[in-house]
Amino acid sequence: MIRAENLSRSFAARRAVDGLNFSLPAGSVSAFLGPNGAGKTTTLRMITGALAPSSGRVFVAGFDTFEHPYQARAQLGFLPEKPPLYPELRVSEQLRFVARLKGLPLSSIDAVIERCALGDVLQQLQGQLSKGFRQRTGLACALLGSPSLLILDEPTSGLDPAQIESMRGLIRGLGADHTVLLSTHLLSEVQAVCDHILMIHQGRLVADDSREALQAAYGGSLQTAFFSRCQIEPNS
Repeated sequence: MIRAENLSRSFAARRAVDGLNFSLPAGSVSAFLGPNGAGKTTTLRMITGALAPSSGRVFVAGFDTFEHPYQARAQLGFLPEKPPLYPELRVSEQLRFVARLKGLPLSSIDAVIERCALGDVLQQLQGQLSKGFRQRTGLACALLGSPSLLILDEPTSGLDPAQIESMRGLIRGLGADHTVLLSTHLLSEVQAVCDHILMIHQGRLVADDSREALQAAYGGSLQTAFFSRCQIEPNS
C-alpha cells in the first residue's frame, strides 16, 4: 500500500531523512515513532507529496508520489495535527467544500458524517467546536473519497481523556477498510491502536516490526524498546 525506497532528504548540509526503506501492507494500523527532530515530519511531508525527496522514491498504492502525484494523492487522506478547517464555515459546509475539491458527489459526505459521529454538530460553526469535534471533522474530510491510505499526525493531541478514548476507538475501526499510518509521541496510543511500528532516529530507520514482536524483544515493554532503539537515556 505504501512503499519507501531509499527515501532521503537534506536541508543544506543537514541530512534530515537518510535512506528509509519500508513497506506497509494494506489493512495495517502502523505507528510512526521517533524522538523530536528524528525526521518524522519531513518523512510525512514526502509521503503526502508536499516535499520532494533529495533522493529515493515513495509509492502510494503503486503510484510514485512525484511522477504520478494526482493518482497518488487520490489514494491518500491526511489529518495534520491542526486540521485545516475554516472557522467561519459550518461543519456541513466544510464537508461539501472538500467534497467539491475532490470531485466527489455531495452524497459522499453522508458516510463520513455517520462514521465520525458528526450528525449533532453539522450546523455548528467550526470556530465554535470543541477540539474533539474539530479533530473528527478533520478526519471526516480526510476520509472523503475512501482513500486507501490514511496518515494521522498526533490525532489525539489536546483532547481530554474521554475524547482520546473515543478517537482511539474510531482509529481502531478504520484499520478494517484503510491502511493507517499514525504519527504520535504517546506510547499508550501505540499500545491501544497499532499492530505495527516504524521507528526512526536521526533520520534512519531503527525498527520495522509488529508491535508484539518488538515488545517481546524488550521484556514486554514498548518504552524500553523505544529508549533502546533511539539511544535515549531514561532520565535524560
